[in-house]
Amino acid sequence: MENRAALVAPQFDRELIARYDVNAPRYTSYPTALHFRDDFSEADLFDCIRASNDDPIPRDLSTYIHVPFCLSPCFYCGCARIITHDKRKADTYLTRLYREIEQVAARFDRDRRLVQLHFGGGTPNFLNITQMLELIESLGRHFSFSRDAGREFGIELDPRFCDGDYARQVAEAGINRVSIGVQDFDPAVQQAVNRIQSVEETADVMQGARKGGVRSINLDLIYGLPKQTPEGFARTLEQVIALKPDRIAAYGYAHLPERFKAQRQIDKYDLPDATTRLTLLQSCVSMLTAAGYVHIGVDHFALPGDDLAQALVNGTLQRNFQGYSTHAACDLIGFGMSAISRIGSGFSQNAKDLPGYYMALDNGRLPVARGRLLSEDDLLRSDLIQQLMCGGVLDIPSFEARHPVEFAHYFRQSLARLQPLVDDGLVTCSSQRIETTARGQLLLRNIAQCFDAYIEGSDNRYSRAV
Repeated sequence: MENRAALVAPQFDRELIARYDVNAPRYTSYPTALHFRDDFSEADLFDCIRASNDDPIPRDLSTYIHVPFCLSPCFYCGCARIITHDKRKADTYLTRLYREIEQVAARFDRDRRLVQLHFGGGTPNFLNITQMLELIESLGRHFSFSRDAGREFGIELDPRFCDGDYARQVAEAGINRVSIGVQDFDPAVQQAVNRIQSVEETADVMQGARKGGVRSINLDLIYGLPKQTPEGFARTLEQVIALKPDRIAAYGYAHLPERFKAQRQIDKYDLPDATTRLTLLQSCVSMLTAAGYVHIGVDHFALPGDDLAQALVNGTLQRNFQGYSTHAACDLIGFGMSAISRIGSGFSQNAKDLPGYYMALDNGRLPVARGRLLSEDDLLRSDLIQQLMCGGVLDIPSFEARHPVEFAHYFRQSLARLQPLVDDGLVTCSSQRIETTARGQLLLRNIAQCFDAYIEGSDNRYSRAV
């Protein structure tokens, strides 16, 4: 069955969106990482892997490799990264990373296909091309790379510190998806966030990636940055559309200087007010949909022929810590400092600092710092929230066939929380189906939040929903 979200463009209702602009999880996992526990151990991770291998039909595999280093701080950034110009740190890091890959890969059955691979950061191209190609080759030795044309092997590239030739070479090594941070092309905004990047630099990396055979290119934008104006951001959108990326992610900036030190460099008085911020979002929605992009969900857009849009229609869309991707039902293995894994019914996160990451591996242990074993209730709600976030539709009879519960009774409190959203026309609800309307498509996080058992008392720890 086709998802409604694949067929209907989102409707921008300014008054409604302003009313629902509250803090809410992004639901790249459930429970969110805020609810991971420190008592999750290496032994728990091994148990999750063992149980996953023993499944009658084992899941395909997905890997995320975190490269934490950046040459320059972007002031808006909330990622786990280390600012340095010392390229020798890459070799030190890779020594431990290879050790982690070898130890973890040995515990997975070799006949399990790796269908997804993603390099994130930080700045993955902090690694020189030789280091990056060796890393890809090493992963291919330890895992069984899928030969299927639909595999998704991606990398994040910063055009300020690499060129088209770098992009071409990683593409020729098997990378078929590239994501490039833009945020905003307006010079005043770039100066305010310490990220000076030209359209020409961006186009050069895109062209190199295309030349190497990359199937899909994503450009990242951020609305709500300091010095942004509706006129300037509209120009950026025009420039981005002219570059013809296959995907565009337009994130709302979350100003949390108490949590992210780099954001203290931003003058809060330079941030757009609430009215302007909504205008920036409205420009994203109207200009991108007018240019032919399909709204995938939350902050992601894609051309109709892109794999992401096809996954939405086909019901194979998934959402994980990298956002939306094309392969549902994979075990995710995270490698590197701070990386998160989701294997079977457990989450695991590596040490969030380099000394802790190095110390564990140097002592013969995996760098597991925390995680969570999922309860039956967690698994129920995770499935439900994934369905809503990846298409805006929940087929209740199908859900009850997967889980031994009577839906209306089990989720009675959640359905009561959902009722005001039904009354406001964000979602329809019957005994058979919950379905997001065009008015509700930009508010999927708010809808999913109604089914979150952990949300009480923690909403102030999340970013704004829009």
